[in-house]
Amino acid sequence: MAASNTQQNYDKYSELKAFDDTKAGVKGLIDAGITKVPKIFIHPEALENNPSNPKTTHSNFPLIDLQNIINNKKEIVKQVQEASETWGFFQVINHGIPVSILDGMLHGARRFHEQDVDIKKPYYSRDVARKVMYNCNFDLFSDKALAANWRDSLYSVMAPSPAKPEELPETCREITIEYSNQMMKLGYTLLELLSEGLSLKPNHLKEMGCAEGLGILCNYYPSCPQPELAIGTSRHADNDFFTVLLQDDIGGLQVLHKDQWVDVPPIHGTLVINIGDILQLISNDKYKSLEHRVLANKIGPRISVASFFSTGPFASSRIYGPIEELLSKDNPPKYRATTMKDFFEYSNKKGLDGSSNLSHYKII
Repeated sequence: MAASNTQQNYDKYSELKAFDDTKAGVKGLIDAGITKVPKIFIHPEALENNPSNPKTTHSNFPLIDLQNIINNKKEIVKQVQEASETWGFFQVINHGIPVSILDGMLHGARRFHEQDVDIKKPYYSRDVARKVMYNCNFDLFSDKALAANWRDSLYSVMAPSPAKPEELPETCREITIEYSNQMMKLGYTLLELLSEGLSLKPNHLKEMGCAEGLGILCNYYPSCPQPELAIGTSRHADNDFFTVLLQDDIGGLQVLHKDQWVDVPPIHGTLVINIGDILQLISNDKYKSLEHRVLANKIGPRISVASFFSTGPFASSRIYGPIEELLSKDNPPKYRATTMKDFFEYSNKKGLDGSSNLSHYKII
């Protein structure tokens, strides 16, 4: 009877709102000394799959060396193509971004999240039109979200109309600008490789606007007292063209490969690349946007920085559908065309509910 009354008295929205109103995020819970995960964070995926002790395969996660790319381009294109078709994920080394900048970006993200909450509060928002925004779970109040994720985030728009320097938090301002400049250069290189992997001209995807938009998301995963009950980030696929992820040495990222969760090994100095939904759509399923997730962990905090390449979601009315050069009688279009604005609005409203964004656009 007591359990029944507790269930009846549980008001999820009120609990979510009370948590959100603190503007202190998950880190605020840890700072308050909690020893149990609040109910809003108890995730069905964690309870069903016990991801804190997953049955991960020990497959060799694709690692591609970009050194000497001019003389070795054909082989590198082949490796990128194979990884994008089979895994949808790969890591790159010798990518041209100094390790000092990678480490500096991780330190900058950590500095922001570990400031006094009163300094962070002015950045706390759920207004998607803002160019700099800190919050806990963009889909916290989504009806379809299974539970809140054990994660705080700082998001900054860096292209095509970047946030003004003074809008960026002082603790990570200079490194974010430098990191984004380096990331755009790498993004163009990756687009060339991805284009040639589709047997297209090197500048094809760039001319389609696949790297016009860049958003940088600094994630902070505090240590979790009960990681077997919570999820750092729910299973999902990214709603962009492609993503470049910088992760620290703690790890926790997993990819769903051949129906098995596979750990993405944290290797210092490397970057993780993954294909996004829109690139799968325009490649007509040639490249795969695979589901991935982040585990909660007793060790922490874990820091990661995700760079999302798109057209700039709320500015683009350009229509994207399967690339004509890839289509034939034997390979008809598998998706209906959409604007980036429509795709982003649909996926943001849906939230991280464990279902595919692409299924909404699939031609039956």
